[in-house]
Amino acid sequence: MTAFFKREFLSYFRSPVGYVAIALFSFLSGFIFYSQFASGSVDIASEVISLRSFFVIIVPIITMGLLSEDKKRGTDILYYTTPVSLFNVVIGKALAAFALYAVMFVNVIIHIIVTLICGGKFGVGSVGAVIVFFFMAFMFISIGLFASAITDNQIISAIVAFIFILISQLLSTIAQYVGTAVISILGIMKIKSAETVGRAFNSAISWLDPFEKTKDFRLGLFSVSALFFLFSIGLLFLYFTFRILEKKRWSQA
Repeated sequence: MTAFFKREFLSYFRSPVGYVAIALFSFLSGFIFYSQFASGSVDIASEVISLRSFFVIIVPIITMGLLSEDKKRGTDILYYTTPVSLFNVVIGKALAAFALYAVMFVNVIIHIIVTLICGGKFGVGSVGAVIVFFFMAFMFISIGLFASAITDNQIISAIVAFIFILISQLLSTIAQYVGTAVISILGIMKIKSAETVGRAFNSAISWLDPFEKTKDFRLGLFSVSALFFLFSIGLLFLYFTFRILEKKRWSQA
């Protein structure tokens, strides 16, 4: 696992990918912080929450080549023809991407230090926002790694990851539209329980919304179940990635 982690993490700095991701994150976080600082109202929780909206851009960039590049070059054959643990391959690559996110987050830590020096506060809500940020980073990185495992084209991998993450960010809106559509369709069919069924669809889809589940963290209201949900989704996609690699290994036999 350590070998794969080191290889992938260092590869970010042997190519433009790592520098582009860090530069983009630094620009976005710096712009948000400067805007708040200029207005005289700095809120680290708001900055971190705003940065979560850009997972849809940054995660596909840092995960698109994790496995697809190996498949394109044909070096993935080493995973299947040598006694290496595919589990270690998956975890090592996921941790490398997660570590890059940790490096990028140093920019926010600098903002926290500046805020404290200037007499600002870093309260419980800000701590909650940071915790959620990293749990979401893990979940979305796992999704991005899965997208990279199903294709040998980095662009397609990035697009798939982008779509998955975008849908997750729009689940509340999708839930409202689906609920309304169900009510309308069942209403036309003159089904009495149309509104109840529509609300049920709305609630079911909203339950999957990671942003809705963690919205109270910025208020200092922590929920272990919400964090467990994010972590479980991440593990689920890591397992899917592992199964894809394992299936390929058996096909090589």
